[in-house]
Amino acid sequence: MPSSPTDQLPLSSVLTAIAAHDEPEISIAHLTRMFGGRAIGALLFVFGLICTLPLPPGATTIFGFPLLLLAPQLVIGASAPWLPIGVKNRTIAVAGLRSGLPRVIPWLQKIEAISQPRLVFLFNPIGERLIGVLCTLLAIVLILPIPLGNILPALAVTVLAFSLIQRDGLIALAGYGIAITSASVLALAAHILVITIQQALAMFSPT
Repeated sequence: MPSSPTDQLPLSSVLTAIAAHDEPEISIAHLTRMFGGRAIGALLFVFGLICTLPLPPGATTIFGFPLLLLAPQLVIGASAPWLPIGVKNRTIAVAGLRSGLPRVIPWLQKIEAISQPRLVFLFNPIGERLIGVLCTLLAIVLILPIPLGNILPALAVTVLAFSLIQRDGLIALAGYGIAITSASVLALAAHILVITIQQALAMFSPT
């Protein structure tokens, strides 16, 4: 993707500009242009962040679908995002962004102030593909109808995407840690569910 004037801006500054968008809705195609050469990581960040919010049932399936399209593109080493026309033309209500982004941007600015490129070997081609695989798996979890199962996977995607933008290996390690915690929690929840179902079947089965 050609270089964009926003490529040199901190992500928090681009998000501030998005929140100040003067139209009631903003398209994903417009977001992609605003993020410039960082579009894959930035879009993963935005949709991951949206999925961390307390959304109505089924909403994470809608917002998780673009993640499922974008994350595999890291696996194949794409430098610019490819999205179907229908997804590019999909819009997001700016009012919703204005209500959420002002709470996120100050924290983002604090992290940007201390973040720097480090442990950059984590972002070599193999490292980026590993992040892509992990975000793909997390996106699959997000589109599944799992009650309250979206927060940790979405947070992991958000942190890993931010680490890609910042090239900060410490942030990437935090993202890996959240992903492992998410997998552990989901595995425990699945185990408890299986035991509960088995006990319920045993109660109603003839002895």
